Amino acid sequence: MPWKEKLIIALDVSDADYALELVDKFGEQIEIYKVGLELYTAAGPKIIDEIHKRKKRLFLDLKFHDIPNTVLKAAITATRLGVYMFNVHTSGGLEMMRRCRDSVVELCLKENLQKPKILGVTVLTSLSPQILRDELGIQHSLNTHVRHLSALALKAGLDGVIASGHEVAKIKSHCGESFLIVTPGIRPSWHPPDDQHRTMTPKQALREGADYIVMGRAILNSDNPLKTLELISLEMLTA
Repeated sequence: MPWKEKLIIALDVSDADYALELVDKFGEQIEIYKVGLELYTAAGPKIIDEIHKRKKRLFLDLKFHDIPNTVLKAAITATRLGVYMFNVHTSGGLEMMRRCRDSVVELCLKENLQKPKILGVTVLTSLSPQILRDELGIQHSLNTHVRHLSALALKAGLDGVIASGHEVAKIKSHCGESFLIVTPGIRPSWHPPDDQHRTMTPKQALREGADYIVMGRAILNSDNPLKTLELISLEMLTA
């Protein structure tokens, strides 16, 4: 898979016009964009239509986490929007994930739609082992917790998970090489970690086995986003 099909640019901005300006600026270099809570709250589903008009694929990063019936209805709506992938929180439980997946499959068969990849969020990269233990009351190790949640997602029939690069190899070993892993918290070696605790460089993440890496601030906040993207692509090519 070419490097540009592995890199997802996170449009973590609140202005729809600026987001589309970025998509136009990157042109053919980027194939997949992530729309998260900030942009979706500001612009709504119209931003998805506009990105699709530019022949780009879209990762809808809204991290659905609610009772099963609510999540499956949100998943159906996301599927009808034609997104390439979307995610749910694995901590919502097996029934929530399984009903979400089954409803999407049924809808795609019934309406002849392309099935999106459904990914389970394991442990946010902003969470450290200490936060997991002291604030959330999870007493086993972070690695054990991520492996457990990944196995739950696999059992529910999800396509893969969202996980830090530090857990990729363990998840692949436990869930199989075909189980997709999308890795956020990616920072070039010259960029600070910001509010992320479990970060990794693009080269490291790909060598660990990540299928996709997500990058936002390191590129968008640079003085020259196109030059930064060029440097990152060179790093990815050496992985």
